[in-house]
Amino acid sequence: MRKILKQWWPAAPVLVFILIVSMSAETDDPFNSDWLVQSKSLELSTVLLNNSKSLIPLRDLEKRKIAVVSVGAVFDEVFNSTLSKYAPISPFKIVNTNLQRSVDTLNASLKFFNTVIIHAGEGTLKDLPLLTLVRELGKSKEVILVAHGNPNSLQFLDKSTSPLIWTSSNSPAAAAFTAQAVFGGIALSARLPQDISPAFTKGTGFSTKVSRLKYTVPEEVGIDSKELERPIDRIVDEAISQKATPGAVVMIVKDGKVIFNKGYGNHTYKGGQRTRPEDIFDLASVTKIGATTMAAMRLYEQQKLKLDTNVGAYIPLARNTNKNNLSVKELLLHQAGLIPFIPFFEDLRAGDYSRDSSIFHSVKVADNYYLRANYFEDIMWPRMLRSPLSGRGKYAYSDVSMYMMKDIIERLSTERLDTYVARQFYEPLGMYTAGFNPRNRFFKNRIVPTEQDNFFRKTLLEGYVHDQGAAMAGGVSGHAGLFSTANDMAILFQMMLNGGAYGDKQYFKQETIDLFTAKYSNVSRRGLGFDCWDPDRTNRYPSDLASAKSYGHTGYTGTCVWVDPEYNLIYIFLSNRVHPSVTNKLSSLRIRPRIQDAIYKAIRDGLD
Repeated sequence: MRKILKQWWPAAPVLVFILIVSMSAETDDPFNSDWLVQSKSLELSTVLLNNSKSLIPLRDLEKRKIAVVSVGAVFDEVFNSTLSKYAPISPFKIVNTNLQRSVDTLNASLKFFNTVIIHAGEGTLKDLPLLTLVRELGKSKEVILVAHGNPNSLQFLDKSTSPLIWTSSNSPAAAAFTAQAVFGGIALSARLPQDISPAFTKGTGFSTKVSRLKYTVPEEVGIDSKELERPIDRIVDEAISQKATPGAVVMIVKDGKVIFNKGYGNHTYKGGQRTRPEDIFDLASVTKIGATTMAAMRLYEQQKLKLDTNVGAYIPLARNTNKNNLSVKELLLHQAGLIPFIPFFEDLRAGDYSRDSSIFHSVKVADNYYLRANYFEDIMWPRMLRSPLSGRGKYAYSDVSMYMMKDIIERLSTERLDTYVARQFYEPLGMYTAGFNPRNRFFKNRIVPTEQDNFFRKTLLEGYVHDQGAAMAGGVSGHAGLFSTANDMAILFQMMLNGGAYGDKQYFKQETIDLFTAKYSNVSRRGLGFDCWDPDRTNRYPSDLASAKSYGHTGYTGTCVWVDPEYNLIYIFLSNRVHPSVTNKLSSLRIRPRIQDAIYKAIRDGLD
């Protein structure tokens, strides 16, 4: 599935057979002030038919290659954009000028897809070529129909067995609503209000349950949109005007519903490309919880990873070093006495790197910068294993601990860290932007640039990890290297808030989540891999109003993810505060915690 991502919007031109579909074009925003009213009406009138095999909501996303065919649908861009929040899709559009030829061409183009969603507009279901296409595709693929318009048109599908979502409404809200219903972001329970045909009689319909994120407006969870947006806009605008960061994305999820998802500013201070909610950011140390700790939790549940087992039991090369007796627990708590950081790039010598790739210089660190093969194994890893220990048992934040956790995870899983987390979490969850080395999957205009590196790589970093050590390790490390959109992080941590379940699949037990995310240390605020609420309130961390149950992490590039189970809340802030060079203004202005407090204030005001 991930191999087709370079063909998916907006990293590259989408798969097209007749008409180029530009999903980045301006469309009607369905999540406006009328959304709640329209959504309630759609809940009462949108009917699910032919779902006896429970295909809807879609499951097993890691096994699906999804094509979306628009046939006379007016708001297809809204529909496709909403679908893309749940899984990678390839959109097609049929032009009615020569319907039979269009359908024949399309049929040939769909050979590599196993799931086809047909989005049909008013009056299109009577067209014989389309009905023939639905029947032929159904022989070898799973086909889903989403139709708008007069209910009498359903009679033409009387002999079809493909699941069908139907609504009489034809609006941006209806397009967004039905798209969410396909994936379980919205539950369906309405029934046909009248007899249509022998197969579709009055009272016919199937019910579904919510199993994934819903996209809606703050009012649905009792929050005034203006009271939420105004303070956030003001704080982020301050950050941009003070040059704390050229741009940012803020996302808020409350009660399993995305109620705020907004991009601010630009990719750079020079302007040009606006920051969009679907942009991909370098998450920096959020990697620790978004990848490494997730993997550790999975292996812990499988009883392959033991928290009290010593490092030497897992890493043979550590057995004759001072790292042998360190425990996994100490690594995750940053209490192993490891040095915080090793500036590996300062040790590079002539011949270690090249501006051209070759069999000898095969590790790509940035555009036009290649490190010699096995540099990590020959130089970096031995240096970490030889590094001194100091203050074991005390808290000292260290990236070296997560280099070691990566090696342990790879030994126990027998897979590279990036491959393991993609297969175990990202792909089945529908997180198709999350991953390491995004330039292998997306064009750089989709990825927000970080630092203008004038010392090491001597280039603008666009889709290559900002952290030097992670870059020298090939872009995949336990402490940094993960890139993602805000939406994909929302999916991952909603799964955590759900007690380990998402999309009708269980990823963790609740007790595992509780163990890793609770304050675990006697000498710091840390959990196992996770950062937590600081009981020393003079630190005001992560913010003034966050509850004591909060857990998450920040990232050096200007990112954070915070989860608050007490409020059933996820707060995500992504920025590139290191562009064009590192500045501490994001922290000194307390941008991230002030936004977090504004969210809590809006929630509390809504309860008054």
